[in-house]
Amino acid sequence: MEDTSRADISLPLIGTAPLILALLMVDSLHFVFALLLLPLISPAVSAMFVLSIATLEVGVYGLVRRCLHPKVLGRHLALFLAMGLLVATSTSINFHAVAFIDPGTAALLSETSILFGLGFGLVWMRERLGPVQVVGALLALGGVFIITFQPGDYLRLGSVMVLGSSFLYATHAALAKRYAGDIDFLDFFFFRLLCTAGFLFIFAVGRGALTWPSPQAWPLLILVGTVDVVVSRSLYYLALRRLPISIHSIVLTLSPVVTVAWSLLLFGSRPTPQQLLGGAAVIAGVLIVTLHRSKGDKQRV
Repeated sequence: MEDTSRADISLPLIGTAPLILALLMVDSLHFVFALLLLPLISPAVSAMFVLSIATLEVGVYGLVRRCLHPKVLGRHLALFLAMGLLVATSTSINFHAVAFIDPGTAALLSETSILFGLGFGLVWMRERLGPVQVVGALLALGGVFIITFQPGDYLRLGSVMVLGSSFLYATHAALAKRYAGDIDFLDFFFFRLLCTAGFLFIFAVGRGALTWPSPQAWPLLILVGTVDVVVSRSLYYLALRRLPISIHSIVLTLSPVVTVAWSLLLFGSRPTPQQLLGGAAVIAGVLIVTLHRSKGDKQRV
């Protein structure tokens, strides 16, 4: 029985290894891209153009394939507006946060979105935590405390911003999980991007920050829109459909490790020992929660 259980977990990983590697490479670049764009264009404007470019690319693909259905937007308008507002706010915060915190530490803190999602499951879906999961959640929260509450107002501000962004993204994920399961993927993806880009445009206009990007910024904006949104989120949802949800969560806990490597390679910046300790606690706590949930699911089945 024990060997069969291990085989059941390993087979999806072996069969989707190229997909997992590709997902980790692009998912880990989110905060790196935000920092690369920071000197070239205002964060409020860069987030808007990144999502607009991604929306245009997905929209053109959908039109060519004749797979977009405008009635879906009208039928689920409230849901798309809510998700668009949440993701737009989360993305805008992330693009601003890299001015105060390095990408590696930001990526470590962003793992708390899994814990926020677990919290939604407890409150909204009436799920229950086992004793081991409680220990894992407390360990991850302890890691967040270690990273966030340390000398330096800038780091503290950046940490709080990333935590707020993670909560908003987890809220969007909970809405998508609860209400968007029956929506065709391409319709869901396009209209979510469209509403997100729309809210980011409103944010930029409201701040009086709407400006046209410089010629130097355009190649990077197109690259980020394509890789960080279109490719990354497509791989994310594709992996979600092919892997059990618990294994999917475990795989994504490796993303901050790759982000730290990117940050060190491109910027020469590395988390402090205290930040690494907190990040290790966050990842370990998330792994405990998701691994134990995977075992619990198998026992119930």
